[in-house]
Amino acid sequence: MKKKITFIINPTSGTTNKDVMPQLIDRHVDKEKYDIDIVFTEYAGHASEIASECAQHKVFMAVAVGGDGTVNEVAKSLRESNTALGIIPCGSGNGLARHLMLPMNIKGALEIINTAIIHDLDYGIINGHPFFCTCGMGFDAFISQKFAVAGKRGPLTYIENVLKEGLKYEPETYELTLDGNVSEPHKAFLISIANASQYGNDAYIAPQASMRDGFLDVVIMEPFDLLEAPQVGIDLMNKTLNKSSKIKCFKAKNIEIKRSKPGVIHYDGDPIVEGQNLHVELRHEAIKVVINPYADKKRRQPNMVQTAFNTFFNEINAMRNEVVEEVIHPMKRVKTINSYVQSKLG
Repeated sequence: MKKKITFIINPTSGTTNKDVMPQLIDRHVDKEKYDIDIVFTEYAGHASEIASECAQHKVFMAVAVGGDGTVNEVAKSLRESNTALGIIPCGSGNGLARHLMLPMNIKGALEIINTAIIHDLDYGIINGHPFFCTCGMGFDAFISQKFAVAGKRGPLTYIENVLKEGLKYEPETYELTLDGNVSEPHKAFLISIANASQYGNDAYIAPQASMRDGFLDVVIMEPFDLLEAPQVGIDLMNKTLNKSSKIKCFKAKNIEIKRSKPGVIHYDGDPIVEGQNLHVELRHEAIKVVINPYADKKRRQPNMVQTAFNTFFNEINAMRNEVVEEVIHPMKRVKTINSYVQSKLG
């Protein structure tokens, strides 16, 4: 018998026009194997309601067509069920889809849906809110809040907010308990708890994170100054952040965090205000997800945001090196100019 797939399309997510999506689905999904149902969401939370009905009726697969917010809405209704999560990435960041190395083009993503290779993967919960990619507090939550009210979507808006606000942000102090072990208080620019490796747009906050290892990766980014900022940005985009002197990394299943005051947190990029005390826990292999069986055979090329970050931070890094040279060797430039003048006079 044919298996049923329900495509849940968020028409307002990201920057991609969804009007042609039904035709693309009809053209590329193998109708000899699957019966197709296509539903457009009509309001916030609608995707969760549709996905919940899919789980109740034991639909084979529910496919989130949208960004990280849509994926989160669909996924949280499929947890602990036999209905698998599929993803057609059409958002601004596509963090979970990129971690799973799904194609960023619709045709390629639909081909992965046809293969229907399904793995049981981990997810996390922060103060009752499920997340499948990352959650966090501090600067990344602050930026998520800025991005949510920016008025326009897209990676350039994210970059603009990061650069505009980053050096003005005041770090906070956090007390952490990891699997019952109390750590020293940490003054942090941000704390990210990662089930998957990246925020989105190939910005890798936890390069070593796995969705199958039974642990969450806790990433503490310490405060840094103007001269150190470029290298942090380069490491974020180059999968080397875990090697930075400004980063402390831990793995845990249960995490308690206490901060000095209530404030914004985010889960999969959605900001929400929570209290001083935060509880994060792992659910091991508790959601079924369609994965890319060809992922290891393909090496993803740098995307536009990664290229822009690298270019920007490399330029700033060059400027920083010039400043450092001036500070460390104040007479070097004078000597160089003097030698040049002497050679001309000679």
